[in-house]
Amino acid sequence: MGGAPEPEKLARTAFADGPRLLADIGATHARFALQTAPGVFRHVAVLKCEDFDGVEALVRSYLREHADPHLPLNLQHAAFAVANPVNGDQVRMTNRAWEFSTDALRRALGLSTLLVVNDFTALAMAIPVLTPDDLLQVGGGKPAANAVIGVLGPGTGLGVSGLIPTADGFVTLGSEGGHVNFAPSDEREFAVLQHAWRAWRHVSNERLISGPGMELIHEALAIRNGVTAPSRSAAGILAAALDENDALCIEVLDVFCGMLGGAAANLAVTLGAFGGVFIGGGIVPRMGEWFARSPFRARFEAKGRFSHYLADIPTYVITTPNPAFHGVATILSEHLRGRSGANTLMDRIKGLRHELSPAEQRVATLVLEQPRLVLNEPIAEIARGAEVSQPTVIRFCRSLGFLGLADFKLKFASSLTGAIPVRHSQVRTSDSTHDLSAKVIDNTVSAILKFRDGLDVHTLDRAIELVRGARRVEFYAMGNARVVALDGQHKFFRFRIPTALYGDAHLFSLAADLLGPGDLVIAISNSGRLPELLQAVDVARGRGADVIAIGNSQSPLARKASVCLAVDHAEDSTVFLAMISRILQLLFIDIMAVGLSVDGQHGHESDAEQRRLLISHLT
Repeated sequence: MGGAPEPEKLARTAFADGPRLLADIGATHARFALQTAPGVFRHVAVLKCEDFDGVEALVRSYLREHADPHLPLNLQHAAFAVANPVNGDQVRMTNRAWEFSTDALRRALGLSTLLVVNDFTALAMAIPVLTPDDLLQVGGGKPAANAVIGVLGPGTGLGVSGLIPTADGFVTLGSEGGHVNFAPSDEREFAVLQHAWRAWRHVSNERLISGPGMELIHEALAIRNGVTAPSRSAAGILAAALDENDALCIEVLDVFCGMLGGAAANLAVTLGAFGGVFIGGGIVPRMGEWFARSPFRARFEAKGRFSHYLADIPTYVITTPNPAFHGVATILSEHLRGRSGANTLMDRIKGLRHELSPAEQRVATLVLEQPRLVLNEPIAEIARGAEVSQPTVIRFCRSLGFLGLADFKLKFASSLTGAIPVRHSQVRTSDSTHDLSAKVIDNTVSAILKFRDGLDVHTLDRAIELVRGARRVEFYAMGNARVVALDGQHKFFRFRIPTALYGDAHLFSLAADLLGPGDLVIAISNSGRLPELLQAVDVARGRGADVIAIGNSQSPLARKASVCLAVDHAEDSTVFLAMISRILQLLFIDIMAVGLSVDGQHGHESDAEQRRLLISHLT
């Protein structure tokens, strides 16, 4: 956070897969940046949401007008924070009439990864990396170690979240706490509430402790005080109070900050937030030092018998620009670490070492140089050997996507000493039949284990749902992939789903032209670049059919599909036909078939038989 790094340092730490697109999309403004390396945010821009008719237009405008014109071509990964609950693929914004599908937006933008999270989840994830220079403490109190943290902030709405400590870090608390009932503390606030009741039967905190709420308070106080005042926006009220010393607007801020103090206190006692309460959003940081002198802290501690309880809890204003970028960057980085394509855990550690903190890098060095010591010694000895604290060892494990040290050791041990080798071995012409047999089997098992660890279960759920609801399923495949398609046709037909298989490229588009809504195409291709197949997928989507692609996640086919079941195993097809890729594709067919069977809507096995069938396919 201390400014842009030197060019040489940036070159050493830049992401190998190109920059990452980050966004914090509120109801009024959207903030964008390209993260080019850990902690480095470039091409930061703020756009007005009212200037666009949807999220896709907003993103395309940023990439076209504000980012380096050469960078968007390299974009593979993105993460957006939105001022809205996020439950599943479809996102409907609360304070702006926008709605979008995460997967459809990902495909439209040509991205491999697009994560969408709640904006205050992202803000909460940013708090562990903030420094004292990023904060303004208001009032007294000291944060307790390993304690719950509360987060809230007024903007167009009122966001609420929290950080819950675990044995090896924090987890975020998903919350819509801004919609709890507003409770007035005095006659003046009751007059504001009565004014709000004229418009709404239910008045939540968000109705008043927000930008629109500040405007409503201004209107209510003008009526209560019997004064004629011009209608003002929230920004106008702030300016009139802080710059012009307008008496009514100063009173509005007093009331607003008192209400916010009450809401923060309720959050603190609800969560037991002895780690502190942090205030973000677009309004409070603009008040600057005035907020520290406002009624906020007095109201925060005005809790009767619990005043001493709250006096010990510190409150902070987050003053650093765009803090949500740090949160979405962390969420995206953790997601991509879990999908690392390295062949072994050692390879993963080597590839991800540059993204770790300096202390975590020392743990990584110890793991790479003395793996047996790390496996055999307790956490205290590992920490001593790496010259770090024990919590740093745990954070290192979590940075690689593991639950903790025990989980890391289990996976690490199997990659080093298990009976199944996990490193790919090249078959050579000089190999004996025994050696080449062992290599082929070992390489296949290794690929299957890697495939298992990298499965995206949410994408699989979506694929199974599409097959379950399909009126008709058609398989399009050529060459080696045709065997996989034939297997799928036979399996799905047993569930009484009408199926067909087309293995002739000339027939793909003709068949696709006869499809309609409710139909499903399963397109199987190692390269995902066959022109006839891509054209057929376009025709099918144009007719309203859905498409499941089984193949390379970076291919044009994957970007055109409704769902991509990724098979990214690299094979030298100039020497051999794709063997392992075919097996992984068959596994996807089996998983979908078992998923349909276990669902019970098509199969007739008993519960015990369903479980046996599932286990037999996945072990």
